[in-house]
This record gives sequence, structure tokens and C-alpha cells, in this order.
Amino acid sequence: MDDGTSVECHIKGNFRIRGIRSTNPVAVGDFVQIQTLADGTNWIVEIEERKNYIIRRSTNLSKESHILAANIDQVALIVTVNHPVTSTTFIDRFLATCEAYRVRALLIFNKIDLLTEDELAQLNELRALYEGIGYETLAISAKSLQSTEYRVQNTDIFSLLAGKTTLLSGNSGVGKSTLLNALFGREMTRTGKISDAHDKGMHTTTFSEMYFLDEGAVIDTPGIKGFGTIDFEREEVSHFFPEIFKVGRECRFGNCTHTNEPGCAVQEAIIKGSIAISRYESYLSILGDCSESKYR
Repeated sequence: MDDGTSVECHIKGNFRIRGIRSTNPVAVGDFVQIQTLADGTNWIVEIEERKNYIIRRSTNLSKESHILAANIDQVALIVTVNHPVTSTTFIDRFLATCEAYRVRALLIFNKIDLLTEDELAQLNELRALYEGIGYETLAISAKSLQSTEYRVQNTDIFSLLAGKTTLLSGNSGVGKSTLLNALFGREMTRTGKISDAHDKGMHTTTFSEMYFLDEGAVIDTPGIKGFGTIDFEREEVSHFFPEIFKVGRECRFGNCTHTNEPGCAVQEAIIKGSIAISRYESYLSILGDCSESKYR
């Protein structure tokens, strides 16, 4: 409610009839109108128009979508070089979706306290890659962030979140819950251990929830394995990779898909090393989604 109170509400089934295809007709961050009946029950009767949202293909129903959050100012994608490994494909798919829905995205590399020298070098390479494209990155240790001394010395993350509604997302086990607890200075959500057998995270957050800071808000979401894109048109995928879109203007053909056409400037840039192979492979994987209409 406007006064900060929480109200338990039910959702009317007719949202499905209105053509809403997502598995969650009402998402965290939505502004809604509610109606209170004579028996005291509250019903959501209208969803206000969203200024934006982040959406992915539902893992349960491949033809359906799932909205992670709505009406947000930015996404903070939490990634880890190791313990567990966040793949560049996952990162790129998420960033492409942020580009598609015009949501600012920043990358927060967590668990830097656990990295070897070689892994730190890999971290620096990844930061250089994404900062070169135009994304802001930050390297932190969410566990260390809980100490008062570390909080005083590392204010970047707090200034990045201040005054904004931020979606926290990432794979299971990357430390979203630990980071959230550190941001608030107390235990807001349960933290879990990494599976020794597979070095992968196990779910601790089971549903999305919004938490309010002194200035701004943070939306915590359950960890996700893969990120299936949905409703992308094949000819517009390159628009969501800024460096590919920029170089693609120099291609011989205006409708170049950057796959096997002659005179493709993107292919030349890959050979020269000015476009990362990992980014191009992610681009191709999303083209595959468009062609095959399936979740990857």
C-alpha cells in the first residue's frame, strides 16, 4: 500500500482471458489496483501499465514466459568466475534481454576472496571485455562486505543502488542472499552452501521479494540455471549486442545476419579480435532460439 503496509491479495483468474501469456500475471514491482469485498478478502483487479520488465522463457512451459520483475531502474547481475562458474553465455543472454527491454544492467563479480591468481586474471579479462562494450562492473566479496570496516572502505555498491529499484539476479550459489544480508546489515534471507560434488549452488530463495533500503529498493529473485530468450525477432538480435550492432553497420548487406554472408564486417572483426568470440557464440545461440523456438 502507499502507506507502506502489506495486504494479502488474491488474483482474479480473468487475467488469463486478457491474453497475458506469462506464468506469473502479476510480477514483483507491479503497481496494482485492489478491491476489498464485504467478507474482507482483497482481490487484484487491475495491473497498471509497466514502464519496463525483465522476462525470460519459462523452464516449465517452453512456450510461456516468466517475468522476473517489473518497473525497475536497473539490473545487478551477480556472477562468479568460480564456485560456481557463471558462463558467458548466461551473462550475454541476460544482458541482451536488458538491452531489448531498455533496462540498465551492471555486472557484480562476487567471491573475489576465493579466487586464485589465474582466476583473478580471468576476472580482470572479463571485466575489461564488458567494460569495453559499455557495461559497468564491480568486483566484491559479499561475505567481507558484512564487516563494518569493509563497508566503510567500499562504498561503490551502496552508491550504485541508492535511490533506485534494482533487480538482483544470477545463478544459484553466486551469493545473492549473502549480498542482500550485507546490504541491510542483518539476515534478510537464508544463505546456502555450494554442492561439493558439482560446485554448483542450491536454491535458498524460493520466490521473488522486494526489500526497501533507506533510499531505493532491491528485488531478490530465486537463482536461475539458464536464460531462455523469448519474443526476439531474428533480424533484431544483433541490436541487443552493442558492439555487434555497431560494427554490423559496415556490412555489405543491410540485412546481414553475420553468419555466412559475404562482406560481413562482424566476421572480419572477430578474426581481428575486436569482437570477442564468446560474445559472438552467445549471439548465435540466441539466433538458434529464434529459429528453433525452443528453450536452450
